[in-house]
Amino acid sequence: MLEIPRKEIYRYLGYHGVAPSTEVEALVGRCVAHLQEVIEPRAIHAVFPLEISPDGMLSFGGMRVSSQSLLKNLDGCVEVCMMAATIGVGVDRLIRQAEVRQMSQAVIYQAAGAAAVEELCDQHNAEIAAEAQTRGLACRPRFSPGYGDFALEHQRQFLQILNASKRIGVCLSDSLLMTPSKSVTAVIGLCKENSTSTIDPGLEAEPGHACQHCGCPDCQFRA
Repeated sequence: MLEIPRKEIYRYLGYHGVAPSTEVEALVGRCVAHLQEVIEPRAIHAVFPLEISPDGMLSFGGMRVSSQSLLKNLDGCVEVCMMAATIGVGVDRLIRQAEVRQMSQAVIYQAAGAAAVEELCDQHNAEIAAEAQTRGLACRPRFSPGYGDFALEHQRQFLQILNASKRIGVCLSDSLLMTPSKSVTAVIGLCKENSTSTIDPGLEAEPGHACQHCGCPDCQFRA
């Protein structure tokens, strides 16, 4: 069973430095229990060589990306791992049903779903890091389309490369929204364990999301 960190749920709900009431804690507990009954955690990844042209163009997995923020994140990397994860359509159904019956539950399902898929990403990220370590490589913080100037338009090709629709049921709408909604795609740079880069060394020690390199420093969900 995928454990959903309560502190992350409260962070998504906006409890920054303020403890939730016992009533809220009880409602979150009930919602998490319902969520656990319907989620279907799935994650996939593939590793590709990384090429960086003199003008900073990034090439991996058949994609060509022009992004200064991603370039900084991948500085010194030799490979790129492309990953996708989802917790399935069940949470979307719970959210829609709650929006009709009780909006407070819908908000909690949204927060718990976001926390759940991030926990899944962290777990899969740890597996990727373990695989990389056997080859003398280390992971950079994961970086998703839509962060900084890594254009969201790359999402379509990203999912095609991973064959995510057939493998884990993740599709993309014309407006570039993923279905199921609680799904994540990300790039993880792989570098030699003794390599140097412009990335803060503290970020390399614990692979995870790359809030520190996103172009939205005032985001209320920033870790």
